[in-house]
Amino acid sequence: MYEVEVKVPADLKAVRRRLRALGAESLGAVAQEDTYYDAPHRSFPETDEALRIRRESSVDERGEDDDATARVTYKGPLVDDDSKTREELETVVGDDETFDGILSSLGFEPVPTVRKERERFVLEAFDEYTITLDAVDGVGEFVEVETDAAESELEAARDGAYAVLERLGLEPDDQLRTSYLELLLDGSG
Repeated sequence: MYEVEVKVPADLKAVRRRLRALGAESLGAVAQEDTYYDAPHRSFPETDEALRIRRESSVDERGEDDDATARVTYKGPLVDDDSKTREELETVVGDDETFDGILSSLGFEPVPTVRKERERFVLEAFDEYTITLDAVDGVGEFVEVETDAAESELEAARDGAYAVLERLGLEPDDQLRTSYLELLLDGSG
């Protein structure tokens, strides 16, 4: 399965207003802390791959975190020049600190951690797409539109993501194919 994702910088307050006007359904808010790793046997920045442990907790109405979970994710190289489409493999991790220890023991080196507040929405007409509003520490505010697709459906899925952006009043040509980690490391935020 492939993750098809388009990401654009955006004013989240304006996007929230547009989502309300369109009758979007809120899927809730979370706080995420992503620790990325580089491999001892190859450079993930050079191969355009990513390996991370994501710690996620839901954020209640008071802004407090609860229900923490952890997942390990591998993201393969980008498969096209028009979006952030890539193979993605992910699974829940029972003990993120132990898994971090396993990776460190195998020579994987942690790189800076990306922290963000994330709100997710869905529009009825585009219910196979998740609209995510991200406020990323030290980087800025972004909207991501994503879906999962089989290899034979990638172009149609990407075009659908562009349609969602346009429905939100955002310009697909403004998309960034750079990860939050890359933006954080190069100070582009």
